Amino acid sequence: MREPVQSQARVRDRFGAVLTASMSMLSVEAVLGGIALFVWGQTKESPGLPPSAPGVILLILVAPVMAVIGAVVAALLSIGVVMPLVSVAGWFGRRFSGREAWWWLPVLAAVSTSPLALAAVMLNGAEALACLGVWLVAAAALAATALVARRLLLAGRPHLSGGVMFRRVALYGTLAAVTSGTLAAISLYAGLGYEPPRLGAEGVVGTWSDGRGGTLTLTAEGQAAAIRVETFELDDSFETVVHTCTGTGTWKYDPGTGPWSQEVAVSVADCPLDTWEVFGSSEHPKLFVYIGDPDSWDLYVLERVGDPWRQQRP
Repeated sequence: MREPVQSQARVRDRFGAVLTASMSMLSVEAVLGGIALFVWGQTKESPGLPPSAPGVILLILVAPVMAVIGAVVAALLSIGVVMPLVSVAGWFGRRFSGREAWWWLPVLAAVSTSPLALAAVMLNGAEALACLGVWLVAAAALAATALVARRLLLAGRPHLSGGVMFRRVALYGTLAAVTSGTLAAISLYAGLGYEPPRLGAEGVVGTWSDGRGGTLTLTAEGQAAAIRVETFELDDSFETVVHTCTGTGTWKYDPGTGPWSQEVAVSVADCPLDTWEVFGSSEHPKLFVYIGDPDSWDLYVLERVGDPWRQQRP
């Protein structure tokens, strides 16, 4: 009677070790993925919205809940995807090559994640190149987790408990996260991240449109003409009230201390126009103001149309 009990204990111990290793790997990969997504987001065109105090507070409050949800998702993925993948890869190895081979895991990981990439292309119309990148990353993450879990099931290898595997993955994962975060910070500091175009006063000259009939024309002589340009203010109940502005006035460009602090101050009679800020690209610059409270992150955007230098040509 003692042998079956000991055998069951070993099975439970091995299951717990594999589950712990898989969940730990998935957690580390999620952190590395978050760093990569943050860096990728910093390279995309953005108006550089200010941090939202309510958003930061909400993030702090929901962080413990998200950690619990993440642990549950990692456990479900480990039991429902990683462990079956390890078992199927072992069967394929024994069936077709006479022994288990590690390379079956990345092959099966690529095959099992390919329907997701195909569905993204067909259903969402996503770009094929972007879906290919996501597919390769997902396949690599799944294969790496399965390879770590497989290490615990190999015969002839020293037995490692779940606690030991957790400490190892946590140690190496922390080193990987710190290294990735440091490289990301260096890359962004070196200029990898997005910056608005430096327009200068000459680049501001031209006609800017909101795409809905509102236009703002700024001349090289400092004159401004607004036609149905929207303006925004908060009423006593902090609701945004929208007005349309039509009139003439003046404008002035302030280069600030860098591309993020450029401002275009427009003054039109009887129109409470705000100071415009800059984003977009050199080819397609944009001006924007906040709609109501900046913490709402809602923008009113004008895009330049026509030839901005037409008034400077002879």
